[in-house]
Amino acid sequence: MNNKKYFFAVDLGATSGRTIIGTLDDGKIQLEELTRFDNHLIQTGGHFYWDIYALYFEVIKGLKLTVQRQIPITSIGIDTWGVDFVCIAQDGAILRNPLAYRDPHTFGKMEEYFAQCIDRQKVYDITGIQFMNFNSLFQLYAMKSNHDSALENADKILFVPDCLSYMLTGKQVCEYTIASTSQMLDPRTKQLDDSLLASVGLTKEKFGPMVNPGTVIGTLTEEVQTMTGLGDVPVVAVAGHDTGSAVAAVPAANEEFAYLSSGTWSLMGIETREAVINDKSFEYNFTNEGGIEGTTRFLKNICGMWLYERCRKEWTDAPKSHGELQAEAMKVEPFQSLINPDDPMFANPSSMVDAIQEYCRKTGQHVPTGYAEICRCIFDSLALRYRQVFGWLKEFASFPINALHIIGGGSLNKYLNQFTANSTGVKVLAGPQECTAIGNIMLQAKASGAVSDVWEMRRIIAQSVSMQEFTPQDTPMWDEAYQKFLDITTKA
Repeated sequence: MNNKKYFFAVDLGATSGRTIIGTLDDGKIQLEELTRFDNHLIQTGGHFYWDIYALYFEVIKGLKLTVQRQIPITSIGIDTWGVDFVCIAQDGAILRNPLAYRDPHTFGKMEEYFAQCIDRQKVYDITGIQFMNFNSLFQLYAMKSNHDSALENADKILFVPDCLSYMLTGKQVCEYTIASTSQMLDPRTKQLDDSLLASVGLTKEKFGPMVNPGTVIGTLTEEVQTMTGLGDVPVVAVAGHDTGSAVAAVPAANEEFAYLSSGTWSLMGIETREAVINDKSFEYNFTNEGGIEGTTRFLKNICGMWLYERCRKEWTDAPKSHGELQAEAMKVEPFQSLINPDDPMFANPSSMVDAIQEYCRKTGQHVPTGYAEICRCIFDSLALRYRQVFGWLKEFASFPINALHIIGGGSLNKYLNQFTANSTGVKVLAGPQECTAIGNIMLQAKASGAVSDVWEMRRIIAQSVSMQEFTPQDTPMWDEAYQKFLDITTKA
């Protein structure tokens, strides 16, 4: 493969977005960030909205830049956060900026839905998706209850990445991985479920045709071609859910791995051929999201570096450098104070420092003071929580898990990476940091015929990025700490 190809990736998060050029040349991939921009929530009339037009403007701006720089892009792919959607009128117009998942209109609606429509166990049996009040199903229920004018007049409902692709191509689709976040998709049939749709007054016809990652949606409209100076460039449905694209970029050698997408939130899971939906997965609140090439991302959300980030905002005396701050924490005696990172009291407290101290006080532990002790408490606790979830994954997996791949921004945290290896007792491979953009680009490469399947994608990624390996150390000490963690978190 000596033909150099350029792919244009749009990677949108809930606070910011980027446009990126990925270059595939001689079996290696390189990334270059073209633009970076804020993704603002708009608050008006008692609601929070995303500005879909501003996001479209930023995509167009990035595309114009490729023309100015004479980069001959092969295709375009878009990934975003999950669950949110846009209502489209019969004449093709966008009816209103989409409501954001942070909007309070869903508060209390999930429990009301279970009481009025379909009960909790049945919804999980159909979807295998963990319950969050902002899942699309409960957003749609809230909108229907409120006689929302956009929903009442919608001819089509498009998830955010599909809406942006529609604005570029005029083609309406429903990409599988983003649809799987909605809590309306049955992962066995890989289609939206009729009974769940009916419960909110919808049918499959309200959505575009279901397409898999790597499908060409269409080419740029004449309008977009005129605006940008580009020709009829294809737009590809990548894994529209950003975590789907991230997991596609795990540089694994075979299927016997788990992944930890590490950032503000940590998503730990495995890739499976079939969804895992049973009483145990319901009890542990695991989720089954759509993956590439017919796989399922069986995973659990864990509160990640949110704890650390919130505390850093409160510490007035801590070093600004992550490295210096964390090095100070490593001097503290380990396992003095442990918390369950997923305890509800850490969801959004007014003071994270106070919440951590209160948890330790309530459970009869040493109450950490100062940034070093609190940072050490967070890192120790996260690594032990990872061990707990990793143990559950081993119960569910039909294969031995021989490696844990840590991807995303958290893959740069060498201390937590080592702690995770120590705690889980498995080899940890850290990197790449830019997994979402890489997965987006490699799925475009697959659509173009430049790569054949996910394993060729992963071989190319492994050749292109540097990974750090961490092997388990101090096993007896971590085994003892895990028992302490279980005792404390059970008591809390």
